[in-house]
Amino acid sequence: MFQHFKNIDTAFKHIKLFSYLLIAACVGISCFAVYQSFRYSADFRNHIYVLANGKALEAIAQDRRDNIPVELRDHIKVFHEAFFDLEPDDKQIQATITKALYLADGNAKTAYDNLKEAGYYNNLISGNISQQVMVDSIRLDMNSYPYGFTCFATEKLVRSTSTTTRSLVTQGFARNVSRSDNNPHGFLIEHWETIRNQDEQVKTNQP
Repeated sequence: MFQHFKNIDTAFKHIKLFSYLLIAACVGISCFAVYQSFRYSADFRNHIYVLANGKALEAIAQDRRDNIPVELRDHIKVFHEAFFDLEPDDKQIQATITKALYLADGNAKTAYDNLKEAGYYNNLISGNISQQVMVDSIRLDMNSYPYGFTCFATEKLVRSTSTTTRSLVTQGFARNVSRSDNNPHGFLIEHWETIRNQDEQVKTNQP
């Protein structure tokens, strides 16, 4: 009889252990299912479908942090092109400078005012001089914030009689701001200054 009770007690312990293991397995499976559902949901949100010509094209959304160097370089490039690409037309100059000033702080406005007071833009117009800039490279410091940068570019002043090539080097910092139509990358250039802008070559244009 005692052996019978002992067998019942042993069986009860086995059932109890099996129940614990079953509960643990159910909890583990439930947690895994919840985790996988969240992961798939996040992955789904990162897939964007763009409708073009009646066809759905898949695009993948990325965290902005992955694209900061690319966007920042383009922001700096666009700013320099807007500030330095000038034609002998006062309306064109005003339009491009206005575009550039949306991308930078008051230092760029001060630089523009100084050039204007010195008659630089009037000289471009009266001399029919076209000014072009080509950004060669941009060095970024992504280890600190605001992000420091140095921009190396080649500037050309095209006259009817000659073309002057200049070496242009500027530096500054960039911080994050809200995106807008006038500032699509969402950066603002601060403490911008020109550290070198000197003639490298003067070439006479052939008639």
